Amino acid sequence: MSDYLLSLDEMKQVDDYLEKGYKIHNVYENLSGMFVEFERQQIVSLPILTADARKYFAAKLLEKTLV
Repeated sequence: MSDYLLSLDEMKQVDDYLEKGYKIHNVYENLSGMFVEFERQQIVSLPILTADARKYFAAKLLEKTLV
């Protein structure tokens, strides 16, 4: 899968979790990428490996904190 398609898939997953009412529980990074833990009644971990998707998530995080 190309990086572009992987980025689109990761961005869609972020949107899907947020639309389903999941809250951001924890965010951590390592050399492999960013890992976001979403929480509703359970904690779900989503790996975000592409730079474009990490930038998109950061924008969504800012949007949530400023609202």
